[in-house]
Amino acid sequence: MLTIHLNNLLFHAHHGLYAEEQLLGNDFEVSITIQHRPITTQIIALDQTINYAAVYDMVKKRMNIPTPLLETLAQELCQSILKNFRQAESVFFSIKKLNPPITQFQGSVGVSFEMNRNQL
Repeated sequence: MLTIHLNNLLFHAHHGLYAEEQLLGNDFEVSITIQHRPITTQIIALDQTINYAAVYDMVKKRMNIPTPLLETLAQELCQSILKNFRQAESVFFSIKKLNPPITQFQGSVGVSFEMNRNQL
């Protein structure tokens, strides 16, 4: 099994339930792990693996669509990656809201979701 990682991607987006979040936005950190089984013993061309730049573009576009719940975002992105990259066997997606609107809160909140191809 080969694993592709996109780690600590930073975005400013307008996800959240509250009007202030939807208006001002928030900073988010996204990490993605994609596993696939290569069809060859030696990968020498991009079409033999998963193009992480294409995955990044997909995530970047989706992050621009405001979504009330991070759970929804995580599930939809896992589904999209599995549908658009046929060689992907599983996707683990993690997102952190870096400045949650919680009084006197220090830290981040987040959601993780994992999906396998057989769950599509």
